[in-house]
Amino acid sequence: MSYMAAPTLQQPGFLLANLKNDSSTKPLILRCQELVKIIDEYPAKELHTIFPWLVETVFGSLDGIIAGWNLRLLHSRSNEYNIVLEFLNPSGPMMKLVYKLQAEEYKYEIPVNYLPGPVKACIQEGVLPDCPLFHNKLQFPLSGLLMLNLALNPFEFFMFNFAYCLITPKNYPLGQHASSTDSAYFVLVDTYLKYFLPTEGSVPPSPFSDSRGSVTAPSPRSSSVSFAGYGVHSPSLLKHHIFHQPSVNADPAAQEIWRSETLLQMFVEIWLHHYSLEMYQKLQSPQVKEPFSPTEEHVLVVRLLVKHLHAFSNSLKPEQLSASPSAHSHTHTSPLEEFKRVVMQRFVQQKLYLFLQHCFGHWPLDASFRAVLETWLSYIQPWRYTGEKTNPQPDQNRTVPDKWESFVQENLLVYTKLFQVFLNRAVRTDLVNAKNALMVFRVAKVFSQPNLAEMIQKGEQLFLEPEHVLHHRQPRYLTPSQGGSFLSSRQRVVTDMVFRVKSQVYALEGQDCQYKQMFGSELRGAVMKLIQIIAQARQTAKRISDHSNEVAANTSFLSWFGFGSPDLNNTFAGAEPEDSGEVLKKTHEFLDRALENLCQIFKLNQGQLTQLISNLGSSQDDGNSKQLPDCIHGESGLILTDLGRRQIINGLRRFDIHYQGDPELQPIRSYESALLVRLFYKISSLVNNRFGGHMNALCSRPDLLGRLGRHYLTDPDSTVKAVHSPLSRRPLERNREPRLSLRVLASYRTLLLLLLFYVLGALLSFGPVSSTLLILTGGFLYGLVMMLFGDKLKTH
Repeated sequence: MSYMAAPTLQQPGFLLANLKNDSSTKPLILRCQELVKIIDEYPAKELHTIFPWLVETVFGSLDGIIAGWNLRLLHSRSNEYNIVLEFLNPSGPMMKLVYKLQAEEYKYEIPVNYLPGPVKACIQEGVLPDCPLFHNKLQFPLSGLLMLNLALNPFEFFMFNFAYCLITPKNYPLGQHASSTDSAYFVLVDTYLKYFLPTEGSVPPSPFSDSRGSVTAPSPRSSSVSFAGYGVHSPSLLKHHIFHQPSVNADPAAQEIWRSETLLQMFVEIWLHHYSLEMYQKLQSPQVKEPFSPTEEHVLVVRLLVKHLHAFSNSLKPEQLSASPSAHSHTHTSPLEEFKRVVMQRFVQQKLYLFLQHCFGHWPLDASFRAVLETWLSYIQPWRYTGEKTNPQPDQNRTVPDKWESFVQENLLVYTKLFQVFLNRAVRTDLVNAKNALMVFRVAKVFSQPNLAEMIQKGEQLFLEPEHVLHHRQPRYLTPSQGGSFLSSRQRVVTDMVFRVKSQVYALEGQDCQYKQMFGSELRGAVMKLIQIIAQARQTAKRISDHSNEVAANTSFLSWFGFGSPDLNNTFAGAEPEDSGEVLKKTHEFLDRALENLCQIFKLNQGQLTQLISNLGSSQDDGNSKQLPDCIHGESGLILTDLGRRQIINGLRRFDIHYQGDPELQPIRSYESALLVRLFYKISSLVNNRFGGHMNALCSRPDLLGRLGRHYLTDPDSTVKAVHSPLSRRPLERNREPRLSLRVLASYRTLLLLLLFYVLGALLSFGPVSSTLLILTGGFLYGLVMMLFGDKLKTH
């Protein structure tokens, strides 16, 4: 490129104009090569003018109109995949540009409108958001609060756009969707997490000095405030007025991890912080529209974040883990180690809890919920991400180590409340479906791990301790002369644990929360109901399996040729195309093991389980499976009860539904030729319109010809009869006129039979005309026999 020779002589807009032109004419690999040269050779002053455009070109615009490089659709099969990963690598050219600009104190604006709902609402109400990432960055335009912008440094601006790329609605080409974990975006998230939140070593330093960069510390710190003091979320402390933003000076020791904190806060705020406690409580009203609905891809990325943060937190050195979390402990540890110790509780817990709670309550009742479920199960099992290389015990026998008791207590609601919400979903889900049965099994298996239920119970007992000793928190290690109490060390520890559990529950649910015990009588009743539904689903799966086996056994070569009934109404209720014997066997296995695990969690013995299932009255349901589901009579007819819905979901009962429309207009079956169905329908319609009167006259005759006409030209079910709709008690009458139907000739079975007859005729030296006459004669004689002796054959 000509302008590369003398970069300092170019006009500021000339470089950007050339790059914009190249973006529409050159392939990606050449554009990246040019960008590498420009980033290396041009000064920060000129690079500053192209940076916002380049970020938008890569990640797309915040409004989704510009797609950018479509990182969420770029997979390893693409030729551009490796080029993009190399360019956006944490130590690659793009990050080099970020660091080059970071050293010069440049700022880039983001409209406040693109911030997550709760953050935007805070700022527009003139209140300081709880996330320090957004402090001291507001730009106040003359037009007022409606057009507020955030001024971000280059690293913050880059990470904001990278994180926002995940939630921007994109208009993808037809047939393409982003939900894969091998997309360039997913791989880059993983790469950035491992680089900026390393489980071993520290974050590599920036190649440029960023000491002059305006780096906001994650929170205002003083000698008496540290990460360790961030246990209690007190809303009153956050209501600082936004027009009096305090000056926040970064702790010099924290400079080495400011990128790590910035990256994490961006990810958490943009991916998780779409719901506040107040907003969630308002959402219980059906009139309130959902503020944000995450996609399956979004949830998969959140799970990746959760898993890495556990690994990052668990890489804390044992001596630091056991260190006293006093106000001065951070002076003896590196900032990165201190960051590891508090990362989950401080940055993630509250926002992830509300995010998961919203997903549990609003996600469709289908198998895509698995992504949400596994994210939750990843969060509540930090012991799975310790990085230990020893041979672990089998999952079902793996005891949760005692050292995780404090994590369980500090996350009590994530275990108990979300378990309760999951129960509400499970009882409304079709558990005959193997994918849904697997989800129930997964949850039961996780909670049945030895030691976990006991830890949860202990946490509940701590929360239910009386309040009188907690009005004033006692310092943990003060002597009476220093203002401490004469409580024993054991009492002080218990008091401290009680305070910690209560503070976390109130922080997540509010001071007026009504806590329901996981091992209380109410939830135990809900578990009993789930066990009954699991038992019902097992019986249904067995019945479908038995029915499928019977159908397979009764299907003979002759029935394939059309002597059996092709009516789809014979399909068993609840059966799906993928409900093969193997799949149903898996369903039965998952539900069996889920029952075992639930009994283990809630201490039910085999006798209680047997009694519970026998009380179900399943044998009666089996005998009455042809009855209507449980309903009540309303003004407009029958209305399903909750029991009736569960009976339908689990295939125990069903409405006896038959096709009641014109048989000629039924959906085209898989064993029919669509072209022939339509062709024969047009031919038969022409004949019926032309000769309808003659056919009526023929079928009205009482003699042999009339009987033959009725046999060939009328539907066997055409006689007038009352058909009751489940929704209405009014009878529906059907009385179809005689007509010619040629649809049977569109069946592949009929066509193959005719072909075989013609082949047989050719072998016997019959011509096509002779064969046709023979077939018509045979058909006539068959009809005559069926007409004369059909009723007698049916009775026998």
